[in-house]
Amino acid sequence: MMDELLQGHVVLVDDEGQEEPYRVLRVIEMNERHYVVLQSEQDAKEEPLIFRVEGDIETDAIEFVGIEDDDEWENVAEAFDTILFELDDQS
Repeated sequence: MMDELLQGHVVLVDDEGQEEPYRVLRVIEMNERHYVVLQSEQDAKEEPLIFRVEGDIETDAIEFVGIEDDDEWENVAEAFDTILFELDDQS
């Protein structure tokens, strides 16, 4: 369900109301939580962003929340790196 929901593109709005389109690189599920990895469509050289997905997936009432806990962020970033490494090996 989450892959279908977030497949494709999202638009993030910054504190100044500026919209920026992002491509969804991956949705990761860890410890009964979902995380999304986004890549800027305006600047492909920019580091991907990682957010925790919170809210009700079934009603599409979700939001992306910044990960403030260092251990949680490192675990998700490591999982994403592992996925990228595995994909590189398959190519």
